[in-house]
Amino acid sequence: MGQTLFIVWRESIEAMLVVGILSAWLRQNPAAARGRLFLWGGVLAGLALAVLLAAGLFAASEVFAEKQDYFQLGMVLVACALIVQMVLWMRRHGRSLKRDLESGLSAQAERENWWGVLILAALAVGREGSEAVVFLYGTLAAADRSTFAGLALAGLAGFALALAMYGLLQLGSKLLSWRVFFRVTEMMLLLLAASLFVSGVEKMISMDWLPPLLDPVWDSSRVIDDGSALGGVLAALTGYRAHPALTSLIAYALFWAGVWGMLRPGRRSRA
Repeated sequence: MGQTLFIVWRESIEAMLVVGILSAWLRQNPAAARGRLFLWGGVLAGLALAVLLAAGLFAASEVFAEKQDYFQLGMVLVACALIVQMVLWMRRHGRSLKRDLESGLSAQAERENWWGVLILAALAVGREGSEAVVFLYGTLAAADRSTFAGLALAGLAGFALALAMYGLLQLGSKLLSWRVFFRVTEMMLLLLAASLFVSGVEKMISMDWLPPLLDPVWDSSRVIDDGSALGGVLAALTGYRAHPALTSLIAYALFWAGVWGMLRPGRRSRA
């Protein structure tokens, strides 16, 4: 449930950021009042896109019911790749996001063509909603009636927390700036991606695609058991294992080596 709350919180914040920039610009320009209708139409369209993707994923899982292991493995690895791609994109475009959006809005206002606003809002909300669906697919697919209500409450709590956090960040507090927020949550997202990658490797070990090499390497269950409430949250959000196989540890190290290679300062400056 902690994973559900975090994902909904983080994805909602990103969607709110884009919608907030668009809304603020439209409010400050009286001639753009008609554009607000297109903005909120785009938000609704984005939500509809996310719902359609969720329905499509679960329909596909039914079609591939006989190959659930393959389908779930693919979804886990896709979710991991999407998180890393999202972090890279924000690193490269985060500083110029507001300026780029506002320049695009100015061009739309001059032509009095607000369909671009609708499409941009729909893509922003749909993208974040779709990513949340992909990231949480495994959790939602494994949920039964007794746990689904808890996951739904965690999702609502994540959205409410995102609203509160967005309001706080809009105040421009020196203690919690957008820059600090994105740096902290960027690290949390990468930890989540590492957890998903390890889950994928463990799935491949269970399917006999990879050897465990040494299983387990250690037993830290007396300190934190990954089957406990706290350990379960830690395992879901960071990839912690109380009884890790050597192959999983190697995969974890390779993941972080790859991330460091993509995010190291020299590479960012060249990009």
